[in-house]
Amino acid sequence: MAPKDPETPGFSSLGLTASLVSAVTALGYEEPTPIQREAIPLLLAGKDVLGQAGTGTGKTAAFVLPMLHRLAKEGGKRGTTRGFILVPTRELAMQVAEATHKYAKGQNLNIVPVYGGAPMDLQIRSLRRGADVVVATPGRAIDHLKRGTLSLANVQVLVLDEADEMLDMGFADDLEAILEQTPEEKQTALFAATFAKRIQAIAAKHLTDPARVTIAAEKQAVGKLPKIRQTAYVVSRPQKMQALDRILEYEDPQSAIVFCRTRLEVEEVTETLQAHGYGAQAIHGGMLQKQRDRVMGLFRSQKADILVATDVAARGLDIEHVSHVVNFDVPLSPEVYVHRIGRTGRAGREGVAITIVDPRQSRLMRNIESLTRQRVEIAALPTIADLRARRVTATVEALRATLGKGEFKELRAVVETLAQDFDVVDIAAAALAMLDDSGRSGAPAPAPEEPARYERAGSSDRPQRGDRPERAPRGERPERGRGRPEPFGILRIGAGANAGLRPGDLVGAISGETGLESSLLGRIKIDDEESYVEVPESKMRDIIAALRATKIRGQKVQVAAFDPTAPRR
Repeated sequence: MAPKDPETPGFSSLGLTASLVSAVTALGYEEPTPIQREAIPLLLAGKDVLGQAGTGTGKTAAFVLPMLHRLAKEGGKRGTTRGFILVPTRELAMQVAEATHKYAKGQNLNIVPVYGGAPMDLQIRSLRRGADVVVATPGRAIDHLKRGTLSLANVQVLVLDEADEMLDMGFADDLEAILEQTPEEKQTALFAATFAKRIQAIAAKHLTDPARVTIAAEKQAVGKLPKIRQTAYVVSRPQKMQALDRILEYEDPQSAIVFCRTRLEVEEVTETLQAHGYGAQAIHGGMLQKQRDRVMGLFRSQKADILVATDVAARGLDIEHVSHVVNFDVPLSPEVYVHRIGRTGRAGREGVAITIVDPRQSRLMRNIESLTRQRVEIAALPTIADLRARRVTATVEALRATLGKGEFKELRAVVETLAQDFDVVDIAAAALAMLDDSGRSGAPAPAPEEPARYERAGSSDRPQRGDRPERAPRGERPERGRGRPEPFGILRIGAGANAGLRPGDLVGAISGETGLESSLLGRIKIDDEESYVEVPESKMRDIIAALRATKIRGQKVQVAAFDPTAPRR
């Protein structure tokens, strides 16, 4: 691998152990994000940290790397839980645990995620084998603490990630119960998107003289993104390269920048595109400056039509002829998205910004829409028929240009000879068919799977579920965006207002135990003795099973499907 450009600051400057720097470098990350640059040195110094940063800013590495550094340096009894990370949802627990596994490579640490919707016995076995770091959702953490299968008595580092969302989901009591189980002598880091009064109250009670780190969101000037068509395709990770192939063929860009998150991804995407016949060139922070200059010279002179780049390498690029920007991954922050797509649509031209979205990254796309205040169209991938139609259109346009030039006199005799036996229109159609066939590279590749449904959360000032007025349930959600209404079922829960139940408790229990996003729930109605919640019909059975296996506000409740058409007894 080429040596790193000395002017690019790296993770080694933060004071992390060589093994952690090596692990991060091997993953292809080039330089720390702002939250990482600010928080990591403070945490390495042993300070408690109160961090304000939104989703996708690199928070995970900001708290995981110092945690792993401390566990390696200070030691402690192996197999006991010395690092504990609390997150609001199952999805985030899986993502954080996966990232921690990668960063801890070579340290011989056991990382165990515990969250609702997964078999309890499997988690119990994993915890009993010994867990150095546990990543948990509040509801499932409480369950394990009550069973005695999880002990927090030896925790050295505690992290509360997205604490504001945990409070919004109704986990305030659970948070207090969990924090009471941790020792007083520990390092605590709390991260939230906002420093609301409830967050400040938790920090005042459980953090010791915390250092505050705030990563302010950049304000977007009105009209900064004009004339840019923004489109997203929701595709599972294994299908992303095939989807990129199809998108590039359909869009046929004059010149494009494909942004990737890591240098390893840049190399893989570049090699694949080159193998498929594209004039693609890679540029990333692992290249010498003269190598970067050579690549940029090829791209500026249009001898390379696709530039595959990381954000670090692409800083400062000002190339007017870029027609398309493609995000191979959803950017880590909305601000990065704005910077990326600003590479197109220059000098009054229209531009195209395309993002390939893993279904698990839909929340990042909603954050982007909230910042830019612009809708990103969710489109279906072009089909084989779409590609064929586009090829025919391109052929017709090329034919019109040739006819206009009149540079085909030598071939007129061939057509006149054929016209003695065939209709002229048939001759032209046959010629087009031959041209179309010759342009294909073999049989069409199998179509990527259908895009996953992408639910929009609405505007940024939309009230949280627990703050909305209660409404009577219905059996079907009203139409939301494009497509047909999603069928809903109704859950009947055997507890209500008399038991102190609130909408946030129900949302928190369902989201925490099943991983279902709160935006996918329907209306909630709480009576004195019973409550009703609209849930996706396809998830009804899983939700009932999960709620029956847990407690809501510390009590077991009856949960069943409710039929509004059945006669009342």
